[in-house]
Amino acid sequence: MGSAVMRDAIKGIRDWYVTEGRAPETAPRASAIFGELVFNDEVQRARLPKAVYRALRRTITRGEPLDLSVADTIATAMKDWAVEHGATHYTHWFQPLTGITAEKHDSFLSPTPDGRAVAEFNGKELIQGEPDASSFPSGGMRSTFEARGYTAWDPTSPPWLLVSGKAVTLVIPTAFVSWTGEALDKKTPLLRSMEALSRQAVRILRLFGSPAERVVTTCGPEQEYFLIDRYFYLNRPDLINAGRTLFGARPPKGQELEDQYFGAIPERAMALMSEVETELYRCGVPVKTRHNEVAPGQYEVAPVFENANVATDHQMMTMEALRRLAPKYGLACLLHEKPFAGVNGSGKHLNWSMSDDQGNNLLNPGDTPHENMQFLIFCAAVLRAVDTWQGLLRMSIASAGNDHRLGANEAPPAILSIFLGDMLTDIFEQIETGRAKSTKQGGLLDTGVMVLPKLPRDPGDRNRTSPFAFTGAKFEFRAVSANQSIGFPNIALNTAVADALDVTATELEKAMKGGKSLEEAVYGVLRAIVKNHKRIIFNGNGYSKEWEKEAAKRGLLNLKNTVDALPELVKPGVVTIFEKHRVLNERELHARYEINLETYVKTVNVEAQLMVLMANRYILPAAIGYQTEVANSVAALKAAGAASRGTAKALKTITGLVDDLKSRADTLADLLEHTDDSTLKHAKFMRDQVIPAMNALREAGDALEVVCPHETWPLPTYREMLFVR
Repeated sequence: MGSAVMRDAIKGIRDWYVTEGRAPETAPRASAIFGELVFNDEVQRARLPKAVYRALRRTITRGEPLDLSVADTIATAMKDWAVEHGATHYTHWFQPLTGITAEKHDSFLSPTPDGRAVAEFNGKELIQGEPDASSFPSGGMRSTFEARGYTAWDPTSPPWLLVSGKAVTLVIPTAFVSWTGEALDKKTPLLRSMEALSRQAVRILRLFGSPAERVVTTCGPEQEYFLIDRYFYLNRPDLINAGRTLFGARPPKGQELEDQYFGAIPERAMALMSEVETELYRCGVPVKTRHNEVAPGQYEVAPVFENANVATDHQMMTMEALRRLAPKYGLACLLHEKPFAGVNGSGKHLNWSMSDDQGNNLLNPGDTPHENMQFLIFCAAVLRAVDTWQGLLRMSIASAGNDHRLGANEAPPAILSIFLGDMLTDIFEQIETGRAKSTKQGGLLDTGVMVLPKLPRDPGDRNRTSPFAFTGAKFEFRAVSANQSIGFPNIALNTAVADALDVTATELEKAMKGGKSLEEAVYGVLRAIVKNHKRIIFNGNGYSKEWEKEAAKRGLLNLKNTVDALPELVKPGVVTIFEKHRVLNERELHARYEINLETYVKTVNVEAQLMVLMANRYILPAAIGYQTEVANSVAALKAAGAASRGTAKALKTITGLVDDLKSRADTLADLLEHTDDSTLKHAKFMRDQVIPAMNALREAGDALEVVCPHETWPLPTYREMLFVR
């Protein structure tokens, strides 16, 4: 079996190079195609009457409601543009609480009384759709028989055309709410959280004399992923159904030589990347960076910064494009957080900042951040937010998959902390103590090579072990997992910072009403924030055991797994700030808590059932076959009077491993019979009983892989999957 799959993979690679790789098409210039499939501002300006265009821009920039007559004009122009590009259908594209996107395609075609048909699309169809809400997770907000739900057009995220084969579909980004108005998706609370942060940020900007009327959060998520040969993928039931390998012994070579990171990109992977980038460019997604990541077969793609709502949509489009186009190149794209045990998993670093409508990045420290009061007050507000609401932020990235990453020596720890770097830490220390001294500066970096120029040096090093790091004009939330939408991490971060800005603005306003100057008020507030929240600042090695002990002394949370982290979402303080800032109400929060718990239980249950199936149907028959061969060899040697200690020892080893495998598979199967009326108790049982039994079963299966012959082993191995390019 192993040899046959390997032969198929090699043949597939050879065939690809013959048919596809011999004369690859030159990718079009990005600048020539960027946004050509987007109903963007340029298209809107050209196709809409001036009054309608201005009304739409006011809706997008100021949040003003859109009149239905205006929507009719926009819908007609949008339909005409889409049809000219070959579109036959449109879809309201939304992000339910499943972790993926959803879409229902409707034709533009409308029959006429004379037996003909015309393409029609009106404002009501643009603004509102009505998919069945009963089949999506609701966490108890909706009963199965209560099916009505609505999609609502999001004008701030431009529509685009999905070209798949010969089909062209107009994709309209939408929010998804129930008949009662409660959010059933990730876009609705994201937009609410952005509004909440904007309100509080503008309060502070006004104190500094800024004319800004609106602040948006911006982000640029870095996406890590694996590519393996599709023949191997199709012969791994665990990858197909769970997204990760549930069995698999470590290969002789993994990432020990550190020769993968930033290495030359394999040709098949490059061909896929190029097509994905071309498609994303046409749809207006500003992907910029591509490179090999640390683990064999691992890669990364990263965009430039955008409005956080649009960036969230574009992030989902990027993952979908990678998954959809990979098979064209004989590849499978793995977006699981930990597809291969023993090598680095995949994260999604969420680079996050705030910008006002004047074009200013509020987290840009400038050349002299110690003199930039506005920057320091916004930076300190983030400091306050992360410390105060560390449990919420930890919960926002919790999942069964991410439990395999967080805390390992490859990803940020489960303990939330902020890396500020030497210069900012020094500045905040001076503010707290009131003792000014020379502030650390970046200066120039002398490489010591005469032909190389002196490089401007940042005022602080970077820290890859920090889960939340200031990396120059932005914070990088590094603990987000590869497979998840950035929607909820953004919602949690926006809401936490909105609350911190609210408290900060109130303190500044109170101090200035009391007669203090702006400078005095800022200094007093900054000093109090640093004094009360400096425990969250940590610039050292987040992987060390010493930090875990130090964090405990500081009183920081160490929520090591999803079951520990999820209850943070429904703590009274968290409910209070979400309701106060009108992001999610208590019912909506509890629904998400229940959905996440159920998802955790279902994920572990699926994986455990898969393990039992694979052990009994794949590994056990192969191992027994080899055991029989060895037993026959022992018997033949004895009959010939030439007994072999080595053969007898091999038989004893394989027999013991087979017995272990069967016993552990039966134990796991018995544990899966457990039921509980409480989802939380059931989740704890999965964590405390089922997962350890899964680990034990894997240990037995991986031990058998090491001793069984390759040609009889039923599953592609790590050595093949990670290194056959």
